[in-house]
Amino acid sequence: MQTLYTFQRRIGSSLRSFFWPSDIPQRNIRNVLIDGFGVGLVNGVATFLSIFLVRLNASSLMVGLLTSLPALAGMVLTIFIGQLLERQRNIVPWYSASRVLVFLSYALMGVAPFFFPLDMIPIVIIILWAFATVPQIVLNVAFTVVMGAVAGPDKRYYLMSRRWSILGASTAISVALCGWLLDTITFPLNYQIVFIASFAAGLLSFAFSRQISIPDNEPVAKPQGGRRSPRQHLNDTLALLRGNGSYNRFIGSQFLFRLGLGIGIPLFPIYWVRDLQASDSWVGIINTVSNAVLLIAYFIWSSVSERRGPGIVLRICVFGMALYPLVTGLTHTTGPLPLYAGVANLFSAGIDLVLFDILLSTCPKSHTATYVALYQMTNSVATFFGPMIGTTIGDMFGYSAALIFAALVRFAGLGLFVLFQVGNEPKPEPSAA
Repeated sequence: MQTLYTFQRRIGSSLRSFFWPSDIPQRNIRNVLIDGFGVGLVNGVATFLSIFLVRLNASSLMVGLLTSLPALAGMVLTIFIGQLLERQRNIVPWYSASRVLVFLSYALMGVAPFFFPLDMIPIVIIILWAFATVPQIVLNVAFTVVMGAVAGPDKRYYLMSRRWSILGASTAISVALCGWLLDTITFPLNYQIVFIASFAAGLLSFAFSRQISIPDNEPVAKPQGGRRSPRQHLNDTLALLRGNGSYNRFIGSQFLFRLGLGIGIPLFPIYWVRDLQASDSWVGIINTVSNAVLLIAYFIWSSVSERRGPGIVLRICVFGMALYPLVTGLTHTTGPLPLYAGVANLFSAGIDLVLFDILLSTCPKSHTATYVALYQMTNSVATFFGPMIGTTIGDMFGYSAALIFAALVRFAGLGLFVLFQVGNEPKPEPSAA
C-alpha cells in the first residue's frame, strides 16, 4: 500500500507541475514535452515522404537524396552555423523558427500536385527539400544546445526520456492514422491531405517551443581581422579540439556507426515496397509498432544507464541496431517486419539517450554550439555518402545484399566504441580549449 501511495503522489505531483507549472524549470519541461508531441505528429507524416516518392516511380537516387541533400548542406554550412549560434545571446528563437520552416516544407509538398503534373512532383519535392536544408541545419545544432540548457547535466535522462517517449507515442498515433488515410483515399490526394494537415501540428510545436526560457548565452566575440574564409573557420574549430581526446574518440567512433545507419536509411522503404510488396497500411503498421515501443524504451535505458553507466547501454544498443538490417535483408516476407522494426527502435532509443549525454559531457560549456556543430557535420558526411553507397550497392547487387553491407558497417562502428571505451570514461565538465 505504501508503494502504491508513493506512486500516486508522484503521478499527482507530475500532473500538477505539467498543467500548473509554478516556476520557469517546470514551464520549460511542459513546453519541451508539448513541443515534442507536435514534432512527433509531423514525424509520423514524414515517415511516408520516401514512400510517396516510391509511389511516384522516383528513382532510387531521388529517394536517397531525401537524406543526402540535407547532409550535403550540413557538410558545408554546419560549422559556420554553429559559430553563428555561438554569437547569439538567445538561441531559442532560432530553434523555434527553424523548426516551423522545416515543417512548412511538408505542407508545400502537399500543395504541389495542385499546380504540377505528377511526373514532375518528385523533382518539386527534392527542390523544396533542398530549400528546407538550411533551417534543418540550424535546428540540428540549436536543438542540442537548447535541450542541454533546459535539462542541465543532472536531468538529461529525465527530460529527454520523457520528451522522446511522448514524441514516439505521438508519432505512432500519427503513423497509424496516416496509414489508414492513405489506404482509404485515392492517390495522390491521400498524400496531399496528410502533408498539408501536418502543418497544424507544426504550429503547435512552434507555439510552445518559442516559450522555452533558458539563461542568456554569453556570446563569443566575433574574430578580429575582417572576413574569414571557410578554411579559416575550419582551422579555428579544429584548434578547439586539441587536447580533448574524449570528444575526438567519441566523434570518430560514432561517425563510422552513423555511416552504417546512413547506408540503411533509403534501403528499408525500397526493400519493403519493391522487393516485399508491402502496402501503405503495412508500412504504417511497421512504423506504428516501431514508435509505440518508445513509450517504454527511453525509460528502460534511462534507468539502466543511471545504474550501470552509458557505456554498457551504448554497446548493447549498437549491437541491436547492427542486427536490424542483417535480419531484414535475410527476410523475404512482410510478416516479421513490424517485430524487427519494434526491436530496432527499442535499441535506437538507448542510442539517442547515451549519445546525447556523451556529446554534451565532452563539450566545453563556452563552445558548446561549435562542438555540437562539428558533431552534426560528421553526421552530415555519413548521412550524405551513406544513402548513395546504399542505393548504389542495392542497384548493383540487390537490396538484400545492401542491407547486409549496412549491418557490417554498423558492426565496425561497434568495434570502435569498444576499442576506445566510449561512454566508460568519467564525465567531468571539460574546460574550454
